[in-house]
Amino acid sequence: MKAATNELKVALVQMSCQADRRANLQHIRERLVEAAEQGARLVLLQELHNSLYFCQSEDPAQFDLAEPIPGPSSDELGALAAQLQLVIVASLFERRAPGLYHNTAVVLDDDGALVGRYRKMHIPDDPGYYEKFYFTPGDLGFEPVQTAVGKLGVLVCWDQWYPEAARLMALAGADLLLYPTAIGWEPNDSAEEQQRQFDAWQTVQRAHAVANGLPVLVCNRTGREASPAGDGEIEFWGSSFVAGPQGEILAQASSGQAQLLLAQVDLARGERVRRLWPFLRDRRIDAYADLTLRYRDR
Repeated sequence: MKAATNELKVALVQMSCQADRRANLQHIRERLVEAAEQGARLVLLQELHNSLYFCQSEDPAQFDLAEPIPGPSSDELGALAAQLQLVIVASLFERRAPGLYHNTAVVLDDDGALVGRYRKMHIPDDPGYYEKFYFTPGDLGFEPVQTAVGKLGVLVCWDQWYPEAARLMALAGADLLLYPTAIGWEPNDSAEEQQRQFDAWQTVQRAHAVANGLPVLVCNRTGREASPAGDGEIEFWGSSFVAGPQGEILAQASSGQAQLLLAQVDLARGERVRRLWPFLRDRRIDAYADLTLRYRDR
């Protein structure tokens, strides 16, 4: 008897961003058309794809980049989703109210409807990544979004380092984990340090696939971007990838070029893997109470 299959063609739009919002959205439009022509049904965009990565410095003027949701970008991408019959996961700088902003992923179904959003929960504050200045931590929890292609567990960038986030999405029934991302190297990092950082980044996300028996999609920026303040730059390392439910790499983009990455994902395979590796069954939920502590002082 042939094993059940539920094949889904996915696409990731890895790109170098410009200061011109319209130019970025035009590039995305072209890649969405290309993805649809190649049979993709789900497209993941990278983190904060409408602009340069402005969080390299703290500048109140950058709040002018934010927009409401629903708003211009979600409306435009929703129209494309309907036209091309694509499910699109986009990443926007949300203006929720005066003085209240979020780093928000939006999910647009293949009929163009805005069916869900996820506000980034873990907010970094490191040299070159001053996101706490701009973003209020998310308040929508870890809830997958039901779409025409399945339940999407959408997380954003810094969330990718936290196994708790991936696990909670899996426990809520996610069929896939998706990470819009903006991560790169500082130019003064040694080649050895750069390799360690990259390996850790990819390994931790492949581990989320393994631990939860789910495919993982990661779409990262590429290209070198100077700080708006002129005091540094980041070389985003691209290398967007799709991993299967055992952490196997199904497809990976280049490090330094814009690329439309396509992959075929078998959604039915996750259950077959979970039958062999029943990690959810064997969890000791009676012994995990201390996970709610910041640190277990002794």
